[in-house]
Amino acid sequence: MSTPPAGTTKKRLLSRNDYLAPLPIPTGRKPTDVLNVIWRKNEVFLDVGNYSIGSAVMVMWPTLMVFVLMGYITPEPGMIWIAALIIIGIPSMILIHGLFREVPLPVRFNRQRREVCVPRDDGEYWIVPWETVTAAATQQSSVSQAGRATMGLLIIGFENPDPQAPEDNKHYSLGFNCGGGTTAMALWECMRSYMEIGPQALPVTNDFEGGREKLRGRNVVWGISCEYLDGIRRYLVAQEVGKALWLVIGAIFLGGPLAMMLQEWKLSPPPDLPYPDIIEWSKPLPPEQWAKRSPELEAAIAQREAELAAQTERELA
Repeated sequence: MSTPPAGTTKKRLLSRNDYLAPLPIPTGRKPTDVLNVIWRKNEVFLDVGNYSIGSAVMVMWPTLMVFVLMGYITPEPGMIWIAALIIIGIPSMILIHGLFREVPLPVRFNRQRREVCVPRDDGEYWIVPWETVTAAATQQSSVSQAGRATMGLLIIGFENPDPQAPEDNKHYSLGFNCGGGTTAMALWECMRSYMEIGPQALPVTNDFEGGREKLRGRNVVWGISCEYLDGIRRYLVAQEVGKALWLVIGAIFLGGPLAMMLQEWKLSPPPDLPYPDIIEWSKPLPPEQWAKRSPELEAAIAQREAELAAQTERELA
């Protein structure tokens, strides 16, 4: 599946596509894990997941709060609760069903081998060369009486290395609802920087494997509640009232503590890849056995870094 080269941008009236790979050249953005997709990282590999119960809660919670407010101020709230049951009930059932399903396995980026392990159905997995991975930031806009609304994705694509694979098993992609544009570039930069620079290039993230205490049972509720309240307290002590207020707003109007609790419950620890060959593949290699960049990528990165340096000079001038 051919894609435009990295660095290409295609604009239309209500859409924009920024192609980021192949080859994976710098985007110029700071690596930012905006969706907490980094589940596990070390010197050998990075696990990236696409499971976000917390995001679903924070999308549904404001709607619930609107119905609660309307039910409170309406003299006869019966129709309000019926509407709430119809609008929120079905998504809530889907959410509850998702809580009792197994978490999908992550995609594993091995920086020492410069390969990616892509889990598929029925215990199958692909080993894909890093430099063949595709990535694009997409944005779509719509205009209505309420104004202009923009939505976007980061899409990362993988090709089945088996040339004899059937047509319906040749391509696989991950989509991240991060808004597209610069936000998608910052999320992609987490993976690109890890592979090309190292784990030290990534920001401090919610490392669901080792970054937090493993919470279980009622300890999840207590631990997350204490952590959330402690965050508010720290901001108040530091006289950062605005940040403390945002946490309070997040708790009331976005269901922040509940979202964190469910996310922690499902992802502490995150699922590991169970394949014996991949367990061996994930072990560290001596530095002399590490895979190297291709000459084409070396040249592309050097050119892109020169362009970014010149752009920075122009902005400072």
